[in-house]
Amino acid sequence: MFPETDTMTKNYHILAIGGSTSQHSINRAFAHFAARQIGGNVTLLDLNEFEMPIFSVDREKQGYPELAYKFRTLIEQSDGIVISLAEHNGSYTAAFKNIMDWASRINRNLWQDKPMLLLSASPGARGAQNVMTAALDRFPRLGGNIIAHFSLPKFHEHFDGISITDTHLAERFYEVLEKFIKSLKNSRAS
Repeated sequence: MFPETDTMTKNYHILAIGGSTSQHSINRAFAHFAARQIGGNVTLLDLNEFEMPIFSVDREKQGYPELAYKFRTLIEQSDGIVISLAEHNGSYTAAFKNIMDWASRINRNLWQDKPMLLLSASPGARGAQNVMTAALDRFPRLGGNIIAHFSLPKFHEHFDGISITDTHLAERFYEVLEKFIKSLKNSRAS
């Protein structure tokens, strides 16, 4: 567990989202790992439980799926959000993008200004940098309060299921995590 975690963080409710529907999603595993380092109550969201029709203006005229409202409610009930984005062809996965499309049409303030730790991971050397760049640009326009971000390249070489094994990457990750935890504390104090 993160060395700076204290009893105060045990009261936080963290929503952890892995941006992939894969059964063996490295990004779901990474989001869950990061959220556990914070402590508190963690809700690990499975995108497979939010399967909705592909968004279109024509379908929108018929109303919003209940799952889009449920997604927004989970965000509302959280103190902070940890998202680890998977990259498909240089962008968000279709499932993640579809959920964002539906939920942001209900209200553009999708992320509801919650403190957000944005992560990405990939088996490749870039650590899903393309999707990270896209999210850093787009999320603030949807109410994303991105406190810190971190990309983990070569996931299978640098993560053993328990910890980040590369010392430099681990140090950087924990610096980012500490910044996020401080933001959680500050948002609760105000």
